[in-house]
Amino acid sequence: MFLAGERAYKLKRAVIYPYLDFSTTERRRAACAAELALNRRTAPALYLDVTGLARRPDGTIGFSTGGDTVDWVVVMRRFDQALLFDALARAGKLTPELVGRLADRIADFHAGAEPRPAYGGAAALGEIIEENRRCLLAAADDAGFDPGRIAELGAASSARLADVATLLDQRRAAGKVRRGHGDLHLRNICLWEGEPTLFDCLEFSEALASIDVLYDLAFLLMDLEHRGLAGLANRVLNRYLDRNDEEDGLAALPLFLSLRAAIRAHVTAPGQAAEARGYLALGARLLRPQPPQLIAVGGLSGSGKSTLAALLAPELGTRPGARILRSDVIRKRLAGVAPETRLPARVYTRASSRQVYTALGDRAAAALDAGYSVVIDAVALLPEERRSFAAVAARAGVRFAGLWLAASPPAMAERLRGRRNDASDATPEVLEHQLRRDPGPIDWTRIDADAGPEASLAAARRALALG
Repeated sequence: MFLAGERAYKLKRAVIYPYLDFSTTERRRAACAAELALNRRTAPALYLDVTGLARRPDGTIGFSTGGDTVDWVVVMRRFDQALLFDALARAGKLTPELVGRLADRIADFHAGAEPRPAYGGAAALGEIIEENRRCLLAAADDAGFDPGRIAELGAASSARLADVATLLDQRRAAGKVRRGHGDLHLRNICLWEGEPTLFDCLEFSEALASIDVLYDLAFLLMDLEHRGLAGLANRVLNRYLDRNDEEDGLAALPLFLSLRAAIRAHVTAPGQAAEARGYLALGARLLRPQPPQLIAVGGLSGSGKSTLAALLAPELGTRPGARILRSDVIRKRLAGVAPETRLPARVYTRASSRQVYTALGDRAAAALDAGYSVVIDAVALLPEERRSFAAVAARAGVRFAGLWLAASPPAMAERLRGRRNDASDATPEVLEHQLRRDPGPIDWTRIDADAGPEASLAAARRALALG
């Protein structure tokens, strides 16, 4: 990489590896062209051109204007390295709002990416497991890896693959294997003109980048987990699933996450032994099953349900935490609109509410069956609505707990007036209507939500006996 003014020039080395061949000028030119085209899918403002280099009569190197090209470079727009997402993470500047917008970008990218049915599926994951095993063993002496731990990770990965092999092949047949980014970690995401921007995708191998979209996303989720940013990882996953219908792949996500950690373990082993061992340990942890549970957070509009659900979910079960099912988001999904699109009051009928609660139960059951805990975020004003959630947990054979947030009407009304860009359409007038209704006996744990989000979280942790 060469930097000059407002431009960056990427020159590919003349190397040959098992997975790429840049040994000739023509191969490097083709790789530069692929890099430009593929990265323009997500970062058209950053990737400007491919240009040739030539040797001038005086022996210096300059840009080629004819047929005397000796090499090729990708021309990029230069940007502030402090705006890389890994730099933002180190500076504590990644926020739920920012990573939520990032999840939207990734969801839109995956939705438009081209299906690649010739790649992916269970067989491809089996090859990655075996390649990880070989590479980890080759790096064992330098990185201080325990060969026994490597063997355990390989066996656990193969066992999980056997459990989800049919699912992976079904997803490939359904078009869920697409030409993705392939290298979607925090160093390959930046803020450009205030918006999360994906760049530097894996351009040299169709096989390595034509993958299940959840495996593509898993690199980012694993990276956040590795950095101790579990809450942000949970936010990304839930927002992504709220936007794209990929929940059927949840059962494979622990394997995807673990494979990404194992890859980073052997890639970082040269020169970063301690970090590599951390990745290896993370890969093993990500495959350890955690008992799923169903938590319902109810209460009137403006009581703080969504805030509590977002704080609680990262602490529950299989990484990166619980699936949050919010009634407001489900309603928008059923209407075929984005979560923040406002719906007219006339669509809020008793029949539509029954449809929403049925969908909540169905999606909760599917996530629990996939091994993930679930937090349902819904008003649940009617006794039968609350009973329906407990029934889902009973059928799944998992623990159920209901939390009821209670706050003063003025506080709830003030929160509703202050909402912006939210999935809820509730207003102070809707709250007034709720206050006039009798919720019947509430046998869920009551939490005083007037004390603020952290106090509500502390009370919820006590009620759920979390550490």
